[in-house]
Amino acid sequence: MSEKSGKHIAIYGKGGIGKSTTTSNISAALAESGYRVIQIGCDPKSDSTTILRGGNDLPTVLDTLREQSKVKIEDISAVGFGGVLCIEAGGPVPGVGCAGRGINAAVELLQELHLFDEYKPDFVLYDVLGDVVCGGFAVPIRDGIADRAFVVTSSDFMAIFAANNLFKAINKYAPSGGARLGGVIANSIQHPYSQPLIDDFAELAGIPVIGYVPRSMTVAQSELFGKTVIEALPKSEQAEVYRKLARHIDHNLESVIPKPLNGPELKRWARSWGDRILQVETGVVQSMESI
Repeated sequence: MSEKSGKHIAIYGKGGIGKSTTTSNISAALAESGYRVIQIGCDPKSDSTTILRGGNDLPTVLDTLREQSKVKIEDISAVGFGGVLCIEAGGPVPGVGCAGRGINAAVELLQELHLFDEYKPDFVLYDVLGDVVCGGFAVPIRDGIADRAFVVTSSDFMAIFAANNLFKAINKYAPSGGARLGGVIANSIQHPYSQPLIDDFAELAGIPVIGYVPRSMTVAQSELFGKTVIEALPKSEQAEVYRKLARHIDHNLESVIPKPLNGPELKRWARSWGDRILQVETGVVQSMESI
Protein backbone atom coordinates (compact mmCIF):
# COMPACT_ATOMS: atom_id res chain seq x y z
CA MET A 1 0.00 0.00 0.00
CA SER A 2 1.60 3.26 -1.12
CA GLU A 3 0.07 5.52 1.55
CA LYS A 4 -1.37 4.79 4.95
CA SER A 5 -2.80 7.08 7.58
CA GLY A 6 -4.33 5.94 10.85
CA LYS A 7 -5.07 2.47 12.15
CA HIS A 8 -6.54 0.14 9.53
CA ILE A 9 -8.78 -2.55 10.99
CA ALA A 10 -10.50 -5.42 9.15
CA ILE A 11 -13.59 -6.92 10.79
CA TYR A 12 -14.67 -10.27 9.39
CA GLY A 13 -17.64 -12.50 10.04
CA LYS A 14 -20.04 -14.95 8.48
CA GLY A 15 -22.94 -13.36 6.61
CA GLY A 16 -25.80 -12.59 8.98
CA ILE A 17 -23.67 -12.89 12.11
CA GLY A 18 -23.90 -9.17 12.89
CA LYS A 19 -20.50 -7.97 11.68
CA SER A 20 -21.91 -4.87 9.94
CA THR A 21 -23.94 -3.92 13.01
CA THR A 22 -20.87 -4.45 15.19
CA THR A 23 -18.55 -2.57 12.84
CA SER A 24 -20.92 0.39 12.46
CA ASN A 25 -21.43 0.72 16.19
CA ILE A 26 -17.66 0.58 16.77
CA SER A 27 -17.21 3.29 14.11
CA ALA A 28 -19.92 5.37 15.78
CA ALA A 29 -18.29 4.92 19.20
CA LEU A 30 -14.87 5.95 17.85
CA ALA A 31 -16.40 8.99 16.13
CA GLU A 32 -18.25 9.86 19.33
CA SER A 33 -14.85 9.99 21.05
CA GLY A 34 -13.63 12.56 18.55
CA TYR A 35 -11.76 10.35 16.08
CA ARG A 36 -11.86 10.75 12.30
CA VAL A 37 -13.23 7.46 10.97
CA ILE A 38 -13.71 5.90 7.54
CA GLN A 39 -15.82 2.75 7.19
CA ILE A 40 -15.50 0.77 3.97
CA GLY A 41 -18.15 -1.87 3.36
CA CYS A 42 -16.58 -4.87 1.61
CA ASP A 43 -19.72 -6.98 1.26
CA PRO A 44 -21.46 -7.31 -2.14
CA LYS A 45 -24.79 -6.56 -0.42
CA SER A 46 -23.50 -3.01 0.07
CA ASP A 47 -25.33 -2.51 3.36
CA SER A 48 -22.39 -2.14 5.74
CA THR A 49 -22.82 1.57 6.45
CA THR A 50 -26.62 1.78 6.21
CA ILE A 51 -27.26 2.41 9.92
CA LEU A 52 -24.62 5.12 9.96
CA ARG A 53 -26.54 6.97 7.25
CA GLY A 54 -30.15 6.80 8.40
CA GLY A 55 -30.91 3.91 6.06
CA ASN A 56 -30.21 5.94 2.91
CA ASP A 57 -28.75 4.48 -0.29
CA LEU A 58 -25.13 5.05 -1.31
CA PRO A 59 -23.66 4.47 -4.81
CA THR A 60 -21.05 1.73 -4.66
CA VAL A 61 -17.52 1.97 -6.02
CA LEU A 62 -18.07 -0.75 -8.63
CA ASP A 63 -21.41 0.64 -9.84
CA THR A 64 -19.93 4.13 -10.16
CA LEU A 65 -16.88 2.86 -12.03
CA ARG A 66 -19.19 1.07 -14.48
CA GLU A 67 -21.18 4.25 -15.09
CA GLN A 68 -18.51 6.94 -15.34
CA SER A 69 -14.87 7.11 -16.33
CA LYS A 70 -13.82 9.79 -13.86
CA VAL A 71 -14.79 9.26 -10.23
CA LYS A 72 -14.43 11.70 -7.33
CA ILE A 73 -14.61 10.90 -3.63
CA GLU A 74 -17.95 12.68 -3.29
CA ASP A 75 -19.40 10.35 -5.95
CA ILE A 76 -18.84 7.26 -3.82
CA SER A 77 -19.02 8.46 -0.23
CA ALA A 78 -21.39 9.97 2.30
CA VAL A 79 -20.83 11.46 5.73
CA GLY A 80 -22.70 9.51 8.39
CA PHE A 81 -23.22 9.76 12.14
CA GLY A 82 -20.44 11.56 13.97
CA GLY A 83 -18.72 12.46 10.71
CA VAL A 84 -17.90 8.85 9.76
CA LEU A 85 -17.02 8.80 6.05
CA CYS A 86 -18.96 5.88 4.54
CA ILE A 87 -17.95 3.97 1.40
CA GLU A 88 -19.41 0.78 -0.10
CA ALA A 89 -17.18 -1.30 -2.41
CA GLY A 90 -20.11 -3.14 -3.98
CA GLY A 91 -20.07 -6.28 -6.07
CA PRO A 92 -20.29 -7.48 -9.66
CA VAL A 93 -23.40 -7.70 -11.79
CA PRO A 94 -25.33 -10.71 -10.36
CA GLY A 95 -24.11 -13.95 -11.90
CA VAL A 96 -20.98 -12.38 -13.37
CA GLY A 97 -17.50 -12.12 -11.85
CA CYS A 98 -16.00 -12.52 -8.38
CA ALA A 99 -17.90 -11.13 -5.39
CA GLY A 100 -14.62 -9.98 -3.85
CA ARG A 101 -13.63 -7.85 -6.86
CA GLY A 102 -15.18 -4.73 -5.32
CA ILE A 103 -12.57 -4.70 -2.56
CA ASN A 104 -9.69 -4.58 -5.05
CA ALA A 105 -11.43 -1.87 -7.08
CA ALA A 106 -12.24 0.22 -4.00
CA VAL A 107 -8.73 0.03 -2.54
CA GLU A 108 -7.11 0.90 -5.86
CA LEU A 109 -9.46 3.84 -6.45
CA LEU A 110 -9.04 5.24 -2.94
CA GLN A 111 -5.27 5.08 -3.35
CA GLU A 112 -5.48 6.88 -6.70
CA LEU A 113 -7.64 9.59 -5.13
CA HIS A 114 -5.20 9.91 -2.17
CA LEU A 115 -8.13 9.63 0.22
CA PHE A 116 -6.18 8.45 3.25
CA ASP A 117 -3.46 11.06 2.79
CA GLU A 118 -5.90 13.94 2.37
CA TYR A 119 -8.61 12.89 4.86
CA LYS A 120 -6.05 11.79 7.46
CA PRO A 121 -8.31 9.33 9.32
CA ASP A 122 -7.49 8.04 12.77
CA PHE A 123 -9.24 4.76 11.95
CA VAL A 124 -10.22 2.97 8.75
CA LEU A 125 -12.57 0.05 9.34
CA TYR A 126 -13.08 -2.56 6.61
CA ASP A 127 -16.28 -4.59 7.05
CA VAL A 128 -15.54 -7.82 5.20
CA LEU A 129 -17.69 -10.87 4.42
CA GLY A 130 -16.04 -13.89 6.03
CA ASP A 131 -18.04 -16.87 4.77
CA VAL A 132 -15.37 -17.69 2.19
CA VAL A 133 -11.92 -16.14 2.27
CA CYS A 134 -11.40 -16.04 -1.51
CA GLY A 135 -8.79 -13.85 -3.21
CA GLY A 136 -10.91 -10.71 -3.13
CA PHE A 137 -12.12 -10.99 0.44
CA ALA A 138 -8.60 -11.88 1.64
CA VAL A 139 -7.13 -8.62 0.26
CA PRO A 140 -7.32 -6.61 3.53
CA ILE A 141 -5.42 -9.26 5.49
CA ARG A 142 -3.23 -10.58 2.68
CA ASP A 143 -1.73 -7.40 1.26
CA GLY A 144 -0.93 -5.51 4.45
CA ILE A 145 -3.83 -3.10 4.00
CA ALA A 146 -5.15 -3.82 7.49
CA ASP A 147 -2.89 -3.74 10.53
CA ARG A 148 -5.12 -6.07 12.53
CA ALA A 149 -8.14 -8.25 11.89
CA PHE A 150 -11.00 -9.05 14.26
CA VAL A 151 -13.54 -11.82 13.84
CA VAL A 152 -17.19 -11.57 14.84
CA THR A 153 -18.67 -14.94 15.71
CA SER A 154 -21.49 -16.50 17.68
CA SER A 155 -21.79 -19.93 19.26
CA ASP A 156 -23.41 -21.23 16.06
CA PHE A 157 -21.21 -23.92 14.47
CA MET A 158 -21.23 -22.38 10.99
CA ALA A 159 -20.04 -19.07 12.45
CA ILE A 160 -17.26 -20.94 14.28
CA PHE A 161 -16.43 -22.82 11.06
CA ALA A 162 -16.15 -19.53 9.11
CA ALA A 163 -13.98 -18.03 11.86
CA ASN A 164 -11.66 -21.03 11.79
CA ASN A 165 -11.27 -20.66 8.01
CA LEU A 166 -10.28 -17.05 8.47
CA PHE A 167 -7.71 -18.11 11.07
CA LYS A 168 -6.19 -20.35 8.39
CA ALA A 169 -5.85 -17.37 6.04
CA ILE A 170 -4.25 -15.18 8.72
CA ASN A 171 -1.96 -18.03 9.74
CA LYS A 172 -0.81 -18.23 6.10
CA TYR A 173 -0.34 -14.52 5.33
CA ALA A 174 0.71 -12.94 8.65
CA PRO A 175 4.30 -14.28 8.61
CA SER A 176 4.90 -12.56 5.26
CA GLY A 177 3.52 -9.15 6.19
CA GLY A 178 -0.22 -9.75 6.29
CA ALA A 179 -2.51 -8.70 9.12
CA ARG A 180 -2.38 -10.45 12.46
CA LEU A 181 -5.43 -11.24 14.56
CA GLY A 182 -6.49 -8.78 17.25
CA GLY A 183 -9.09 -11.13 18.68
CA VAL A 184 -12.62 -12.47 18.53
CA ILE A 185 -15.81 -10.53 19.22
CA ALA A 186 -18.44 -12.88 20.65
CA ASN A 187 -21.78 -11.68 19.29
CA SER A 188 -25.39 -12.59 19.97
CA ILE A 189 -24.69 -14.06 23.41
CA GLN A 190 -28.04 -15.54 24.38
CA HIS A 191 -27.80 -19.07 25.78
CA PRO A 192 -25.97 -20.01 28.99
CA TYR A 193 -23.50 -22.09 26.98
CA SER A 194 -22.71 -19.41 24.35
CA GLN A 195 -19.88 -17.69 26.19
CA PRO A 196 -18.08 -20.80 27.51
CA LEU A 197 -18.32 -22.45 24.07
CA ILE A 198 -16.70 -19.48 22.34
CA ASP A 199 -14.10 -19.17 25.12
CA ASP A 200 -13.18 -22.83 24.69
CA PHE A 201 -12.79 -22.50 20.92
CA ALA A 202 -10.70 -19.35 21.31
CA GLU A 203 -8.42 -21.02 23.85
CA LEU A 204 -7.79 -23.94 21.49
CA ALA A 205 -6.95 -21.52 18.66
CA GLY A 206 -4.70 -19.44 20.92
CA ILE A 207 -6.62 -16.18 20.55
CA PRO A 208 -8.23 -13.65 22.92
CA VAL A 209 -11.94 -12.87 23.10
CA ILE A 210 -12.05 -9.07 23.33
CA GLY A 211 -15.73 -8.65 24.16
CA TYR A 212 -19.16 -10.23 24.52
CA VAL A 213 -22.15 -8.62 22.82
CA PRO A 214 -25.49 -9.84 24.21
CA ARG A 215 -28.43 -10.40 21.93
CA SER A 216 -30.65 -7.38 22.51
CA MET A 217 -33.86 -5.86 21.21
CA THR A 218 -32.07 -2.53 21.57
CA VAL A 219 -30.14 -3.34 18.38
CA ALA A 220 -33.26 -4.27 16.41
CA GLN A 221 -35.08 -1.19 17.66
CA SER A 222 -32.23 1.12 16.64
CA GLU A 223 -31.90 -0.43 13.20
CA LEU A 224 -35.61 0.05 12.52
CA PHE A 225 -34.82 3.77 12.75
CA GLY A 226 -31.82 3.31 10.45
CA LYS A 227 -29.41 4.14 13.26
CA THR A 228 -26.65 2.62 15.35
CA VAL A 229 -27.31 1.98 19.03
CA ILE A 230 -24.71 4.65 19.80
CA GLU A 231 -26.88 7.24 18.03
CA ALA A 232 -30.40 5.99 18.79
CA LEU A 233 -30.00 4.85 22.40
CA PRO A 234 -26.69 6.30 23.62
CA LYS A 235 -27.42 5.71 27.32
CA SER A 236 -28.34 2.04 26.93
CA GLU A 237 -26.26 -0.86 28.27
CA GLN A 238 -25.83 -2.12 24.70
CA ALA A 239 -24.26 1.19 23.65
CA GLU A 240 -21.70 0.83 26.43
CA VAL A 241 -20.85 -2.68 25.18
CA TYR A 242 -19.90 -1.22 21.78
CA ARG A 243 -17.97 1.64 23.42
CA LYS A 244 -15.95 -0.93 25.36
CA LEU A 245 -15.08 -2.74 22.11
CA ALA A 246 -14.03 0.56 20.53
CA ARG A 247 -11.82 1.38 23.51
CA HIS A 248 -10.14 -2.01 23.27
CA ILE A 249 -9.43 -1.57 19.56
CA ASP A 250 -8.12 1.93 20.25
CA HIS A 251 -5.85 1.20 23.21
CA ASN A 252 -4.88 -2.47 22.92
CA LEU A 253 -2.52 -3.03 19.99
CA GLU A 254 -1.66 -6.64 20.77
CA SER A 255 -2.15 -9.23 18.04
CA VAL A 256 -1.47 -12.92 17.49
CA ILE A 257 -1.13 -15.48 14.75
CA PRO A 258 -3.95 -17.97 15.43
CA LYS A 259 -3.64 -21.73 15.49
CA PRO A 260 -6.64 -22.95 13.47
CA LEU A 261 -8.09 -26.38 14.08
CA ASN A 262 -7.89 -28.90 11.26
CA GLY A 263 -11.05 -30.55 9.93
CA PRO A 264 -11.12 -33.62 12.20
CA GLU A 265 -10.18 -31.56 15.27
CA LEU A 266 -12.98 -29.07 14.64
CA LYS A 267 -15.53 -31.86 14.15
CA ARG A 268 -14.46 -33.63 17.36
CA TRP A 269 -14.62 -30.37 19.27
CA ALA A 270 -18.10 -29.59 17.90
CA ARG A 271 -19.34 -33.08 18.74
CA SER A 272 -18.10 -32.80 22.32
CA TRP A 273 -19.99 -29.53 22.76
CA GLY A 274 -23.06 -30.99 21.12
CA ASP A 275 -23.02 -33.78 23.70
CA ARG A 276 -22.62 -31.34 26.61
CA ILE A 277 -25.42 -29.06 25.42
CA LEU A 278 -27.73 -32.03 24.79
CA GLN A 279 -27.17 -33.22 28.35
CA VAL A 280 -28.09 -29.81 29.70
CA GLU A 281 -31.12 -29.47 27.41
CA THR A 282 -32.48 -32.87 28.37
CA GLY A 283 -31.92 -32.30 32.08
CA VAL A 284 -29.19 -34.90 32.54
CA VAL A 285 -27.04 -32.13 33.94
CA GLN A 286 -28.88 -29.77 36.28
CA SER A 287 -26.52 -26.78 36.10
CA MET A 288 -23.97 -25.23 33.76
CA GLU A 289 -21.08 -26.18 36.03
CA SER A 290 -20.00 -29.01 33.74
CA ILE A 291 -19.79 -26.54 30.84
